[in-house]
This record gives sequence, C-alpha cells and structure tokens, in this order.
Amino acid sequence: MRAAHAGQRDDAGRGRAGRRVMVTGYGAVTPLGHSVEETWSALLAGRSGVDTVEAIDVTGLAVRIGGQVRGFTPGRYMPRPVSRRADPYAQYALAAALEACEQAGLVVDARMAPRVAVIIGSGYGPVGSIYRAAHTLRDRGARLVSPFAQVTTAMDSAAGEISMRLGAQGPSRAQSTACASGTDAVGAGMRMISHGEADVVVVGGADACVTAVDLAGSGNARALSRRNDDPAAACRPFDARRDGFVMSEGAAVLVLEAAETAERRGATPLAELTGYGASSDAHHWTAPHPEGRGARLAVEAALRDAGITGQDVDYVNAHGTGTLLNDAMETAVLREVLGERVTRVPVSSTKSMTGHMIGAAGAVELVASIQVLRTGDVPPTINCDEPIDPDINFVPHKAQHHEGVRTALSNSFGFGGHNAALVVRAV
Repeated sequence: MRAAHAGQRDDAGRGRAGRRVMVTGYGAVTPLGHSVEETWSALLAGRSGVDTVEAIDVTGLAVRIGGQVRGFTPGRYMPRPVSRRADPYAQYALAAALEACEQAGLVVDARMAPRVAVIIGSGYGPVGSIYRAAHTLRDRGARLVSPFAQVTTAMDSAAGEISMRLGAQGPSRAQSTACASGTDAVGAGMRMISHGEADVVVVGGADACVTAVDLAGSGNARALSRRNDDPAAACRPFDARRDGFVMSEGAAVLVLEAAETAERRGATPLAELTGYGASSDAHHWTAPHPEGRGARLAVEAALRDAGITGQDVDYVNAHGTGTLLNDAMETAVLREVLGERVTRVPVSSTKSMTGHMIGAAGAVELVASIQVLRTGDVPPTINCDEPIDPDINFVPHKAQHHEGVRTALSNSFGFGGHNAALVVRAV
C-alpha cells in the first residue's frame, strides 16, 4: 500500500497516518504580564508593553526602547540554584511551562515520562549569559567563569531546565529559526505527536535579547523603530508611517497532546492544531523575498496540511512587524492566498502591543489566536492610523468581537528567510 504524503489529509482533516493534536494548556511571560490572563487582558485593552529600556545602559544607542519583562520574580517559579544558573530566556520559558502544565493538569509520572517531549524555540538563546561569561573571562580571569557556563550559555538550556523540572524523558531539544523559532517548535511538536514519536510535547518559544549588543546591531541594520520619544507608538504594523520593529522579550509555552492521550487523562482541549507549513526564501539575510515567495509557500503548506483553503480562514494573527518591507509583503501574500476572503476577516498584529519577541513571538501569537477562537474577541492592531491596505480589517486601535470564528492562521517570517505558519481550529 502506498504511504500517505506528509501533507495528505483524510476527511477528518488530519494526516492519514497521524493522530489529532490538541492544545490542553498554555502559559506566557511577556512585556504585558506574567501569565496568559494578564497578557490577554492587556491585548484586548490595546495596551502597549513598549517603553524606554531601563534594565541596561542604553547610553549612546540610537535605539533606546524595547519590550521588557518587568517585575519578574524567578523565585516564584524555581529554586535559587536554578535561577542563579539560568539565563532570563530560560527562566521565562520555565515559568510559562509551569503555567501551561498547571492549566493542562499535566503531572509527568514514571509511566508517561518516556512519552513526554520538550521543544523550545529561540532566535537568540541565552545571549545575556554569553555576554556575562565573556566579560567575566576578560575582566576577572578564567578561574571565576562559572562551571555551569558551558550549559547555561547553550541554546538548549531552556528545554533542559523544563525537562528536568517536569521529569520529561522523551526527546528534549532546541529549535532556532530566527523569528519563526516558536512557530517551528510548535510545528515540530505537532509532527512528533502526529507520527507517534511522543504522546505529549511541552513546546514553545523564548528570548531575552533586549541587550545593548542586539539593540545596536539591529538598530544599525535600520530594522528597529527609532521613536525613542514615543515608545508606545513605535510599533506600527500595517501603518503608512511605520519605521521598524521593536525588540522585545518573553516566552510562551503550550502543552500539546494526542487527542486520545488528552481524553484518557481527562484534560480539556482548548483547540486543535490542524496545519503547519514552513519554507525558506533563499533570498537575503534580512529582507523578505520581494514577491513573498517563501512566505506564500509556508502559508499554503499550512492550509494544505489542515485540509482547507484560504476561504476557510476566519482570523489571521499576522507576523506584522511594522517594517516597511515585511508588512507590504505579508499584505500581498494574504491577498493572494485568501483571495477576496481577506477583506472579510479580521487581520491583527499583536506585536503592535508586545513588540517583537523574536523566538517567542510565534508561540505567544498562537496563544492569542486560540484565545480568539475561544472568545470571539479579536485584539487590535494599535497605532494603525493609516492602513496600507484600506480594504483589509486590521482591527485598528480597538478590539472587535466576531461570531463564528472557527479557524485561525498564525504567521511567522524571520531573518534568514525562515517562514512558518500554523492553522488552529476551535473545539
């Protein structure tokens, strides 16, 4: 018998050889709050988490604004030995994972441990710890470099901290595809469950890259907004006066389960993941393909994987960074893939409020998309005063309520030409 293609679907909208994948819990640490509830409330209120950067010295930097996680207390989530060694990106990921597992009612016992995996995406990883270790070596000598430096400065440290805390003995790994990292991590977890490699995957994205080096580098690339005098208005997705994205930090983690596993545990599904697609532009390190070739491939693959077309999409959480090239490209791609449907569904960018959390962005935006499916409430795109496409409902300024939102598309497009998209359906 011929094996089914990975993207081939049956009438139930899932892979013929695969299993349905449910989301049963999620957690978040963002510039808007330290939980999904706090973040979601702020999104619906249209509140910006962007402000003048205070945690580091920004003297001499052209860009002095960002989305910082403020007031985070590691001791609420982890013992001091863990917080002392873990980079902030790993701390945020662990806190979000604990919230997700609590909502899912997930306690990993010895029987299920080998079937529980962890995947955390990150664009930059533990950059703060890397910089600190380098400075210690330079300024204080080799003997004072932490013996944990070789593990805590590694990209997989967040996944390692989570797997050790939960006792998860399935595969544990990092995913790094720039701004698409969180989305690709979720897609990898979805595939792992669908193909029977795991029953539960704790998956998401995290970054803590509001650093002087990263603000300087991205600022010199002219990728960041320079509205230092008006931080809350700096991130302007799909607005004619946009001038760049805002560097931000945070994490979001979701619990994915095979449908039968969730049912056996008595877990309540929040949504069903039905489609994932990824591609590369093969074009330029920082600029998207001018015709959106790679982005279109990823979105079309996700829709095909879900067994639907653009006519079935009820909401789009756009990548929407607020850069000149990305927003124009994404608008054109949505018009191509969704056709006339794009003028009849809400399309919003929550980055307008959170800033761009890089590797965490896709995971946070998937959480927001699921909240839209569950409530019908659509968060706004703030600062969208002059929409670049007036026929599209970018949900400017204020949240909107929409009935019958059953299917959402969430896009992530990153530096290096990494593109990824997810389709999620209400249950």
